[in-house]
Amino acid sequence: MENWSIRTIKKEDNQAVARLIRAVFDEMEIPKVGTAYEDPYLDLMFEEYNKPQSVYFVVENEGKIVGCAGIAPLENGDPEICELQKMYFLPETRGLGIGSVMMEKCLQQARDFGFEKCYIETMPFMHAAQKLYKKSGFEYLEAPMGCTGHSSCPVWMLKDLRSNV
Repeated sequence: MENWSIRTIKKEDNQAVARLIRAVFDEMEIPKVGTAYEDPYLDLMFEEYNKPQSVYFVVENEGKIVGCAGIAPLENGDPEICELQKMYFLPETRGLGIGSVMMEKCLQQARDFGFEKCYIETMPFMHAAQKLYKKSGFEYLEAPMGCTGHSSCPVWMLKDLRSNV
């Protein structure tokens, strides 16, 4: 895959993004209850991230959306903490370094918004994702932060955005 680019979501991307996220859930057999799958705005990602201190990016390859991730304030959390949200990639995009590029774009945007820390929730069996998060400077937490509603995501991580790791 050579001709990929990362850009901000457009309204016309909503259906493709929702399909992509649901496809990854099905592929990886991620629980649908207590996860992002149940979020009421999954079909309205453009509108959900068209808010202050929020952004959602898509990876596009030859007109097809093949990955996505976003930054938003942590729900019911410290205003200095954002959350890296809904970072998913189709199988053909994995292992190519695109996730690392997307991660850095999201973290830089979080810094530009003025956030000091970035939180993420994930599943225990998502080893490749956790490897990327650790490589990007995220550290494991003992308990969740904020109130995301994702009770089925038992792995919590946090990164200090003020450090360059």
